Amino acid sequence: MLDEKRLAVAAPAIIVEAASRGSSRASLALEDKTYTVTPAAVDVYAGVIAGEMTDMQVVQRVEKSSGPTVSPPRLVGTLRLRSSSQTHSVRLVVAKIQYLDGHGRPMKLEGSLTQEAFRLTRYGSEWLDPGQETIHAVDVAFPAEALTARKLTRLRLEIGYVSSPYREEMFNFVVSIRSQ
Repeated sequence: MLDEKRLAVAAPAIIVEAASRGSSRASLALEDKTYTVTPAAVDVYAGVIAGEMTDMQVVQRVEKSSGPTVSPPRLVGTLRLRSSSQTHSVRLVVAKIQYLDGHGRPMKLEGSLTQEAFRLTRYGSEWLDPGQETIHAVDVAFPAEALTARKLTRLRLEIGYVSSPYREEMFNFVVSIRSQ
C-alpha cells in the first residue's frame, strides 16, 4: 500500500479578489473572470520532496452580458517539485488538493467531494532522481462557496510518492588489446 506523505500549504490567510479579463477565445459572449489568490506563490516541503506552487489564481467562465456562470471556478497554477534527496529517487504518484475554512474544515466542491486528486506525471516521467525537478500545470475544481462567502483560509496539498534508494554500481572488466 502506498505510504502517502501529507503536506499542508498554510498561509496566514488566502485572500480572493475579483478581476475581470476578456476571454482570448473567439466567442464574444463569454469572458473569464479571474480571482487573484494571495499569496500567489508558496513553498512546499514533504519528506524528500521540495518545491513551490506559483501563479495561483481562480478562473471562472461567465456570460458577458448577463453574468451567469457558464463553467464552475477552477484553481490554476504551476506546481514545481524536486527530489531534495542525495540518495533516493522518488516516484510521484498523485496529488490531492483540499480547501479549508477558518475552522480547518474541508469546503465542499461540486457534489459531495471535499478534495480533488490529480496525477503529477505522464507515463515515462514518473521518477525523479536525486536533484531532478518536474513542473506540473495545476487546473482543479474550486469551491464556488469560497468565492462568495470568503471563508477560505487555507489550501492543503497532499502528495503521494514512493521513495527508492538510489544506487550507482561500478563494474570492472578485464580486457586486453591485440593487433590483428
